[in-house]
Amino acid sequence: MSAEIKDAITQLIETITQKPQIATSVFRASTFSEQDNFAVRSQIRAFTAVMDEPLELGGTDSGPNPVEMLLAALGGCQEIVYRAYAAVMGLEIERIEVHAKGYLDLRGLLNLADVPSGFSQVSFTTKIISDEPEEKIRELAEMVEKHCPVMDSLMREVSVSGKVEVQKTSGKHETPKVVLTEIASD
Repeated sequence: MSAEIKDAITQLIETITQKPQIATSVFRASTFSEQDNFAVRSQIRAFTAVMDEPLELGGTDSGPNPVEMLLAALGGCQEIVYRAYAAVMGLEIERIEVHAKGYLDLRGLLNLADVPSGFSQVSFTTKIISDEPEEKIRELAEMVEKHCPVMDSLMREVSVSGKVEVQKTSGKHETPKVVLTEIASD
């Protein structure tokens, strides 16, 4: 068990308990497509991540595609929440693996059929290597499934809003023109 993780989570709990008004956080990510291919660059805090499509989908395979990143986000979030709760509960965990898969009908993406363009199903298997009692691991798993932010975001309806702005290449110093202010929710 990591004393650093336990201390950080315990301090966060104490701070938010004393000042609940600071509990709401805003996370940000920006993506940029600056090449004439599917490769995009995502800027998240001081980190850069590249996403692309595999060769068979017309990409250059320079990185995972966005739906693979979504699956990785689910696995990564689960593992982080496992570590956080295990530390607070005083449980020793040697290793955590999450193997996620999603089922996607490409006809939705390609507008070939009236089917969802996103995943129709996501499943995962979590493997925990630990000598802790099975009942404690079950309790830990229940906490993680209930409190994992990415899993929660995938499992419930989340409000999404956006707009599309267009800026002419000759007018880089002009204010972009908004051409779409609502995202259609079929």
